[in-house]
Amino acid sequence: MSAGVRWLFSPGVDVASFAGVAVVSFALSLLLPSLGIAAETPPWAFLGLVVFIDVAHVWSTLFRVYLDKAELQRRALLYATAPLLAYGLGVAAHAVSAELFWRLLAYVAVFHFIRQQVGWMVLYGRRAGSSDSEIQLDRAAIFAATLGPMVWWHAHLPRPFWWFRENDFVGGLPEWLGAVALAVHFLVLALWLGQALALRRFHLGKSLLLFATWLSWFGGIVLAQSDLAFTLMNVALHGVPYLVLLRRYAKGRHAEGGYGRLSWLLRAGLPGFLLLLWALAFFEELAWDKLVWHEQPTLFGAGGLSLEGAVLALVVPLLSLPQLTHYLLDGFIWRTREDPNLSRRLGWDRVRGDPHLDTVGPP
Repeated sequence: MSAGVRWLFSPGVDVASFAGVAVVSFALSLLLPSLGIAAETPPWAFLGLVVFIDVAHVWSTLFRVYLDKAELQRRALLYATAPLLAYGLGVAAHAVSAELFWRLLAYVAVFHFIRQQVGWMVLYGRRAGSSDSEIQLDRAAIFAATLGPMVWWHAHLPRPFWWFRENDFVGGLPEWLGAVALAVHFLVLALWLGQALALRRFHLGKSLLLFATWLSWFGGIVLAQSDLAFTLMNVALHGVPYLVLLRRYAKGRHAEGGYGRLSWLLRAGLPGFLLLLWALAFFEELAWDKLVWHEQPTLFGAGGLSLEGAVLALVVPLLSLPQLTHYLLDGFIWRTREDPNLSRRLGWDRVRGDPHLDTVGPP
């Protein structure tokens, strides 16, 4: 028998945003060699995956915070200090070395990616009325599905891809430890499945989310043999559901009369929502390419500035600021205990009698 399903958005949107995205990404990754697509991410894929999904989802935090005057006033100190703190720490790290900056950023990003999947899983469990013990095993299953492949990756460096840039992860782990990590991760997943069988309670949302997480992380790290395959499976499952979440929130906030003069963006529907994010993401990546990377002449044109030393220590953390701020704020902005209007705006009602549902979305 299956547990009653309480979807996060709707059956179709949930299935498409999680399992659908993961399956399509995995299938496309398998087809890449037969399609004759190079291992390196081509410009069109960089534009679609990195700019229009990954960077755009970072900028979507604007609709939760910085485009909403009332929200800014509600927690002004948090929203003012978060970017200042992020920039200060970034400058300090980069001043020590560029390698330290990118290594720290990579591990913070990994933590953020894992934490988001845990948040979705916990929310599904609480909306389904799962017991505390079930929710703890749900958490363990997501950690296993993500950390198992990550430990394996660290034990098999170098791979044909990196998180941000070459050598951003610490190498040196023995290969046997990677094998142990995969064995443990399969064991935890088997325990999760065994509990569901023993309780005769399968929640479709939780099951599809766990499957999607495992497929994207195992496929994108252990099986992937190219930068494009990794990027496809890494970015899509993380960015697409978050854009769906922010679109849902923005619609709910707009229905209350939020956003003031910028409300026309929401009246324009999904195109208005996405076009703003895509424009901001494109200009951010344009700045990155012209000032730092110089790797995408097809998209951004040839040429640029060659910055060095102290200037880079100021510019790189500044360009990273949307991302760093997103990482910091995401731990605060989805807690209903601190914002009683949040569940209503998202259309997510509390589970009756459940005192634990104090977080929605990625906690």
